[in-house]
Amino acid sequence: MNSSPMIKVEGLTRCFGDLVAVDHLDLEIFVGEVLGFLGHNGAGKTTTVRLLNGVLTPTYGRAQVLGLDPAVDGATLRRRTGVLTETPSVDERLTGYENLEIFAELFGVPRAEVEGRIAELLDIFQLTERAADRVGEYSRGMKQKLALARALIHRPEVLFLDEPTSGLDPVISRQVHDLILEQSRIGGHTVFLCTHNLAEAQRLCDRVAVLENGKLVALGSPAELARELWKGLRLEVETIIESMPVAVQALSALPDVFDVTFEENRPIISLGLNRHSQVPNVVTHLVGAGVPIYQLTPKEPTLENIYFALHEDNHAKETA
Repeated sequence: MNSSPMIKVEGLTRCFGDLVAVDHLDLEIFVGEVLGFLGHNGAGKTTTVRLLNGVLTPTYGRAQVLGLDPAVDGATLRRRTGVLTETPSVDERLTGYENLEIFAELFGVPRAEVEGRIAELLDIFQLTERAADRVGEYSRGMKQKLALARALIHRPEVLFLDEPTSGLDPVISRQVHDLILEQSRIGGHTVFLCTHNLAEAQRLCDRVAVLENGKLVALGSPAELARELWKGLRLEVETIIESMPVAVQALSALPDVFDVTFEENRPIISLGLNRHSQVPNVVTHLVGAGVPIYQLTPKEPTLENIYFALHEDNHAKETA
């Protein structure tokens, strides 16, 4: 990644009356980076996107996007960024082609390139056969694809995506994921991804920023956050369904096992911090209880594990 940030935020704050929606946010995002912006509903994600595109002005602090101040140069900036909102608006009275054509003109796509660019995007999102149909006849997933195509029509340098795969089937979701990675890895574009889909964020993002009530509570790669936040070794034990009650009872009796959960019909065993040496004891204990073990696999913590550990840690600090 280039060392020069495409987005730089310092003390960015936005208040709505007594509500502090974004609270002294400091953040740098670099060329070609996919940053996941995570947080509960109302955490401040959408407000941040609006601030970074000059739709809202900050109460305090400042931001720079592509070297521009969004609060001053919002109109100029928005011609160089692409935005997909969580509930995208498309003109249902027009055809899919006409929607893209209008936005190509609004964003200054050279006339000689418009037809080819629209054809390219319609093909990517499998909308070619429906291009001449009015958008009011489209399914929710088709409207979402059209809105994403519209956000990409002018090849933006920074792409802001809010739940980009909402309403899409798994095949098209994978295509959207591949396109996002292509935009960043090959095209060098910066992607600011707001999502509730933690598996999606884990697959796509170089780093994730986690917001809680407008405050940034964590920033780093999933691996970095895992090392900082996740205590203990997670193991996946594959056995048979009939043995699960016995396995749970046996594992719960061990002092070094602090959690036993189920995933895909197999018990997941969480061992305490730095207790790798206890793995043989776990195996011995299960076998002694008559539990057949078909496979024992160490598991890296998922972004979902990390996110909820962060949430619980932050909640504990607030209530302390």
